[in-house]
Amino acid sequence: MAESIFAAINDDGYNAALLPLRESLMSLVRRIKELKVDVVINLCEEFRGRPQLEANVAGMFEALGITFTGCPSKALTVCQDKFKAKAILNAFGLPTAKGRLVTSADQKIDIPFPAIVKPNQEDASLGIFQDSVVRDPASLQEKVAKIIDVYKEPALVEEFIQGREFNVAVLETDRLQALPVSEIDFSAMPESAPHICSYEAKWFEDHVLYTTTPAVCPAPIDDPLRERLHQYALAAFQAMGCRDYARVDFRMGGDGRLAILEVNPNPDTSLDAGYCRALTAAGIEYAQFWGLMIENALRRKEEPWFSSDDVRIDTPIFWQQLLENAVRKKGRRWSGQ
Repeated sequence: MAESIFAAINDDGYNAALLPLRESLMSLVRRIKELKVDVVINLCEEFRGRPQLEANVAGMFEALGITFTGCPSKALTVCQDKFKAKAILNAFGLPTAKGRLVTSADQKIDIPFPAIVKPNQEDASLGIFQDSVVRDPASLQEKVAKIIDVYKEPALVEEFIQGREFNVAVLETDRLQALPVSEIDFSAMPESAPHICSYEAKWFEDHVLYTTTPAVCPAPIDDPLRERLHQYALAAFQAMGCRDYARVDFRMGGDGRLAILEVNPNPDTSLDAGYCRALTAAGIEYAQFWGLMIENALRRKEEPWFSSDDVRIDTPIFWQQLLENAVRKKGRRWSGQ
């Protein structure tokens, strides 16, 4: 991915250099200072083999006044913790699947079957396999125990929403925009396989689950559904404090109910990844996208008060309806100003 971006922005007239992050953050900082870098394109997804430390790298840039693209450390931190992210989304009235954080295989879990079990603080579908969808208490207990043992972190147990899966790429420039909706096409999957985008389906190109779960962008959906997905994605982007670009993943049940699975800050922007597929569908070239991200970062450098909080959804009534619904659940009335 870094090489593709390097080539694209160099061809677009930028003077770029590749700066790999290895074992020492301070060595990277020294190199950034030596080169007098104006903007760092932050592609860090982990540090020392731990995705949980991705936010620390962004936090270091912030503390040292190094201008960088992508989401701030706070957004990277809260999105990494799936259960806390659900709590924030729910507080804003945004829909998520019913879920529980589980720290012991013996813990009582009041989630209906079928359920899906995943590590709480991993990304890129790590720890999500076909047997992650469980249909009885014994399988649930076994899967929870395995996740806690292997990943050394709590498991997130959610209701499994059987239906369609969508994702929406969100782009911030001088305004927020939702790009064309993508859908994972499960129609060719083996009959017995749960319809999920598992680790094998995402990363192993020769695997049957990879070849039978293509993404379709733009998704074949009607305008009302597209509008709902776009509005929820824009609201989730802001609720989680994202910046520049992110991707929001959804499931939709047979009854039409939407649920946000997660918000992905700084998603994969490889040329064959979903975010780039959405850029192409929107008519935005790869170099143009990175030029926009560099411009965003430079604006933050020149105007430190500028942030994604200054960018609002064009239809504020949508936010008011969400907040009213959220507060009504607590038995109180909220009134917009």
